[in-house]
Amino acid sequence: MPRLTDARKELRRAQIAEAAVRCFGRNGLERTSIADIITESGLSAGSIYAHYRNKADLVQAAARGVLAERAKVLGAHAASDAPPDPDELLARLIAAIDPAEARVGVQTWGEATTNPAIRDIVVDMTDRMRAMLHDCVTAWLVKVEHHEPAEARESAAPIAHRVMALYQAELLYTALQSPTEEAQP
Repeated sequence: MPRLTDARKELRRAQIAEAAVRCFGRNGLERTSIADIITESGLSAGSIYAHYRNKADLVQAAARGVLAERAKVLGAHAASDAPPDPDELLARLIAAIDPAEARVGVQTWGEATTNPAIRDIVVDMTDRMRAMLHDCVTAWLVKVEHHEPAEARESAAPIAHRVMALYQAELLYTALQSPTEEAQP
């Protein structure tokens, strides 16, 4: 059997993680089995286990994948000549919320209260997201509002904290909507 290249391995890992997110979003973390992920991905059990040791690894990969997507968006905003103000930044983040990912995120937060490994992932992801928001707000304060960089970094902290809190509230709200409510305008 031919060996997978590193690029193919990453594509396969992403395929499995995306299938896991769909299953977690539909069935919940607790009720999703590796068998469900095998069926959803169309891959064999051997392929799944060649890339992930267990379901906790899949939860971690899913969380990191979602964060990586947010990091790209926030990095692009911070690097632009005119980064969005905090209200616009929040609006853009909210518009990009995927309901299935929101459900997985909220389930992961719940699991973090009793599972130390998941807790570490959630704390790390939250800290990294908050840092990215802080960088984006700092860039806005410097580039658009013309604050001095040191003052901007200090002023950005409470603003980024509020944007993060409001974003998390919207994630929760989205996660609590039923699939029927999601389809309504």
